Amino acid sequence: MAVWALGINHTTAPLDLRGRFAFAIDQIEPTLRGLRDSLARRPEAALISTCNRTEIYCAGDHAELEHTLDWLAQAGGVSTSTLRNHAYILQDGLAARHAFRVASGLDSMVLGEPQILGQLKDAVRAAEAAGALGTTLSQLFQRSFAVAKEVRTSTEIGAHSISMAAAAVRLAGQLFEDLGQTRILFVGAGEMIELCATHFSAKNPKLITVANRTLARGEKLAARFGGEVMRLADLPERLHEFDAVISCTASTLPLIGLGAVERALKRRKHRPMFMVDLAVPRDIEPEVQALEDVYLYTVDDLASVVQTAQASRQAAVAQAEAIVDAGVLSFLHWVDQRGSVPLIQQLNAQADAWRVAEVNRARKLLAKGEDVEAVLEALSRGLTQKMLHGAMAELHTADASARERAGTAIEHFFLRKER
Repeated sequence: MAVWALGINHTTAPLDLRGRFAFAIDQIEPTLRGLRDSLARRPEAALISTCNRTEIYCAGDHAELEHTLDWLAQAGGVSTSTLRNHAYILQDGLAARHAFRVASGLDSMVLGEPQILGQLKDAVRAAEAAGALGTTLSQLFQRSFAVAKEVRTSTEIGAHSISMAAAAVRLAGQLFEDLGQTRILFVGAGEMIELCATHFSAKNPKLITVANRTLARGEKLAARFGGEVMRLADLPERLHEFDAVISCTASTLPLIGLGAVERALKRRKHRPMFMVDLAVPRDIEPEVQALEDVYLYTVDDLASVVQTAQASRQAAVAQAEAIVDAGVLSFLHWVDQRGSVPLIQQLNAQADAWRVAEVNRARKLLAKGEDVEAVLEALSRGLTQKMLHGAMAELHTADASARERAGTAIEHFFLRKER
């Protein structure tokens, strides 16, 4: 059984390329069906897509690395060579190690962050719903969850980590003397925006407003922080009201364009605006970055901020990597054993067929009134003869080398002394 994985992440691919391979959670099922249909042997498959990574995991009789790469490139609308320049392609032990490191937060932009584990579990549920998750990938991910739990409970990998939301607050604090006097707009109402709103609300801003495509969800989030809600369609006309804008939606096109920001700055008399775009693909047009009074940060721009506490956690990283190594060895041992399962099943079926045949023969003899001891003797002799027939036939072959090989195997399986 082969296991393979390929993908791109924040360390291998720029933001705009990652945006081409962003899949919303409701797209994963049809996407997995398309992937499996495109491959010759319809392997097991799972797809994880976050703002920092898109990864495909597969398992099958034979690895189909090139075909999987071709399919992903086509899905993102780029050439295979372009994707290959930014992708990592992993097989067997390396694929398992990568999955375990991702689940444990060792491969995240924020070292040790816990969000990725929930995202990975969502991806597994989506693969199950699509009927794409088989025994091998199920084992891979369940073991990755177990490794992640051990890493989090046995090490301090997540201690003192700076989240993306906390980094955004820190940067905003460098621009505004008093965050308590700022008006903040959150665009979207998902998990990342909720996390950002939690961090910003701790600074008691003057106003919190949530703009979301679904008003009911926006109202629910705004109510948590004593804020107000507005329609997404009103955003261009009201943008000038806000000092800080934090956006993270699943839109495939930018929601905040250059023209809208220019008009907002004019109405603000060029008072500075702090903007954070955590979406992949982008919610805010990249050209906004060039405006003099705008301080725009993308998810990649926050990388240097969130890395500040990493040096003090190197001992925890080494400890976590050792846990991952042990998990990989255990998984590979399980995969290796799985290769013997068909033979074991055949052997059990054959032995059971012999048993049934001899028991039926014994019952018939007993029904005729044969002596019980004689019937039991015949039953045991019949079973042993059937079990030894193949071995005896090999020993009587005319080929000397075959007899030698058979003799060695027979000594190993039948003549071992009890210890």
